[in-house]
Amino acid sequence: MALAPADTRPMTRRETEVRRFVRARYGPRGTLALHRHALGLDLLRAPINVMLSPLFLLVRLGAPLLRRIGLVRAGDWLSRRQIFLKSDVAQRIEADLAGFVDDLAARGLAPEAAPRSVARAVSDYAETRNAVSEITTSLLVLASGLLLFHRATPGVISLAGPIAHLRAQAQAVENFALGSWAGRMWYGAFPRELSSIEVVLTGVVLAMLASVLTTFAGLVADPVQLWTGIHKRRVMRLLRRLDRAEDGPGLEREHVVARLGDLSDAALSLWRSFRG
Repeated sequence: MALAPADTRPMTRRETEVRRFVRARYGPRGTLALHRHALGLDLLRAPINVMLSPLFLLVRLGAPLLRRIGLVRAGDWLSRRQIFLKSDVAQRIEADLAGFVDDLAARGLAPEAAPRSVARAVSDYAETRNAVSEITTSLLVLASGLLLFHRATPGVISLAGPIAHLRAQAQAVENFALGSWAGRMWYGAFPRELSSIEVVLTGVVLAMLASVLTTFAGLVADPVQLWTGIHKRRVMRLLRRLDRAEDGPGLEREHVVARLGDLSDAALSLWRSFRG
């Protein structure tokens, strides 16, 4: 029985190359090699980028709004603004993906897009991957709150209070004049009151730790996205946009999910404070 001839249509060959690329880049060994670039200035850039995230959201929402009301040039200018500090990991991702697109071009499989459009799409891809890292961190924080305190903590704001209280209680018990046993009895009946500054300082420390965790969250998120096919679909979506000569969406859904986590964290903390 004769074998059916292999399908060599361009899109099928392109998909095969994309699959090879994401396996090499985002498998366990590939993502470990990628995150070696984070051991440096990225640890300083990470907390700054976390603080810039709300500004990024406003810019990405504002650009299409300006275009819709007729201010096309202003919207285009706003959409080209670089908000985040470029991390070494992001630069490595962009270089690898740009090289992959060049390799596709050599095989006749790349979109016929201008270099500027390719560079913009590659940069958007790296920012989207970072948003997934933020989502991963939020999920880890949520899981920590559920396991340790049996309460939902979608972000560091809602986790700061319980952590500050736990630390203050432990310190008060240890320093109790009649010994730690008596201290546990006393502060079990009369919990130590927290000052606002203690909660704020705990929140700042947790935010810095979370930003570092976000820097390395890809060690978990990348293989998961590889095995579920998300990385492959994201690269294919990028190539299809370039095929259609689209500028790309104003805001990828991963950024929306990441910011919704922040908003829900703030709302939940505010609601709990009103309840006392």
